Amino acid sequence: MQYSFEAIIFDLDGVITRTARVHSQSWKETFDEYLKLREERDGEPFKEFTHDGDYLPYVDGKPRYKGVQTFLQSRNINIPFGDPRDPPEKETCCGIGNRKNDKFRAVLLRDGCDIYEPTVQFVRDCKKAGIRVAVASSSRNCKIILEKAGLLDLFEARVDGMVSAERGLKGKPAGEIFVAACRDMGCDPGKSVVVEDATSGVLAGRNGGFRLVLGIARKNDVIALLRNGADIAVKDMKEITLDDIEAWFSSQPHPLPESWNMLAEPRLTFSDKEIAINTRVNRPLAKILNPKKKCVFFLDYDGTLTPIVDKPELAIMDETMRNVLKLLLKKHVVSIVSGRQREDVEKLVKIDGIVYAGSHGFDIAGPECTMINPAVKALMPQVNALTQTLEKQIGNIENVLIEKKKFSVAAHYRLVKHRSDIELIRRAVNEIVTANNNFRLMSGKMVFEILPNIEWNKGLALQWIMKALKFKWKDHNLFYIGDDVTDEYALRFIQTRGIGILVSEDATCSSAHFVLKTPKDVKAFFTKILEIT
Repeated sequence: MQYSFEAIIFDLDGVITRTARVHSQSWKETFDEYLKLREERDGEPFKEFTHDGDYLPYVDGKPRYKGVQTFLQSRNINIPFGDPRDPPEKETCCGIGNRKNDKFRAVLLRDGCDIYEPTVQFVRDCKKAGIRVAVASSSRNCKIILEKAGLLDLFEARVDGMVSAERGLKGKPAGEIFVAACRDMGCDPGKSVVVEDATSGVLAGRNGGFRLVLGIARKNDVIALLRNGADIAVKDMKEITLDDIEAWFSSQPHPLPESWNMLAEPRLTFSDKEIAINTRVNRPLAKILNPKKKCVFFLDYDGTLTPIVDKPELAIMDETMRNVLKLLLKKHVVSIVSGRQREDVEKLVKIDGIVYAGSHGFDIAGPECTMINPAVKALMPQVNALTQTLEKQIGNIENVLIEKKKFSVAAHYRLVKHRSDIELIRRAVNEIVTANNNFRLMSGKMVFEILPNIEWNKGLALQWIMKALKFKWKDHNLFYIGDDVTDEYALRFIQTRGIGILVSEDATCSSAHFVLKTPKDVKAFFTKILEIT
């Protein structure tokens, strides 16, 4: 079977391997040695370190140095916190933590670690099916753990604590280690899966914009995993198959307004299996929407607030839509996130008080926030050079429209009549991107766009705006409404946090929960929201 997803990124501990026993033993050896030293040196009575009495309440789940500090404080022992570079023999929390890491490696090499056989078999099934597999972990011992378990060669890519330090990647709940592992294999997070057993990990998968975040409830914490970002949760990998994952990727959003109070049928079901599905997937909108909460609307422009037209300059929003947006803005928060330049969107919309995010979120400005992605500024001269190159190569093709933007350049081929000319355009943009690692190609509706090769998109822009406005997800009804493939970044990001709506007249797979057919339907939806909030 040919699957529509590209890759699966697995967390290590709790997903592939079971190192809790190794961690507990190495902590015990480290603390018992230190407590005996204090008995001999300071005359303090020795009381051994135990798994239930000390490891679980004071150390388990905490960062290593914090775990040292918390346990010692429970014994009324106060020593300097120290520096992560402290040698293992130094009497600081960091020094003792580094001593524990040495112990961990020694215990691991001596005793080995357990593995979750169903996960390992699932990885092998992926490889047989042509699905790419990688491991992403915050552990600096990831490589040695996999080597000791005989699993290192099973994975195509590995991003662990050592790699993260070298590349300057942020740890969980940021999604950077998962995204890096995915990109290292040449894969797209939007066509890939994250498998995690911790709440911080599923949150990282959500923040990374992955199409499916699968939680493994080793601690019987299904609800916590779903609340923190998991789309579905299982208790073990033996409960799910590649065909189940394919069912997720091929699912389609519910039609609105038919699904306001009742769903005609569930979007996704897994019969005879212990698979928990996030409640947003199979619930009508009225069950998700809380009319007592303020709404935050993130909206695309072209194809969402205006119909798709032959030329960008013809996409003029009608006055009735503008008036509805003004009414929404009196009660709620509105942000427009567009591929157009921010200044162009502001001129077209003509409404003060909206947060405008242009150039796919590279450029943001609103009443209480403003930002131009700093990484993109240095590439502006190269954008101009690429635009000139593109004009020379395809500018003479009949009806091609080259849209010059501040941070990108787009080639629209909606009016191009001959298929051979479209192939010339496709070849030209591909050659330009292939020759310059600083840029990437994004394909939209009848358009190719060359963008800076920076890990930034509409989903990350949405996250930035929420943080800048100091909004918490749980305190608001969050909506994202868009019509293009570029909007899928944001739709995946809010999948378990808000309500995603696709604007499309065609049945299609999407991360959106619901679908409206036209901008006219979007306007009617806004009117309905105004009536009930």
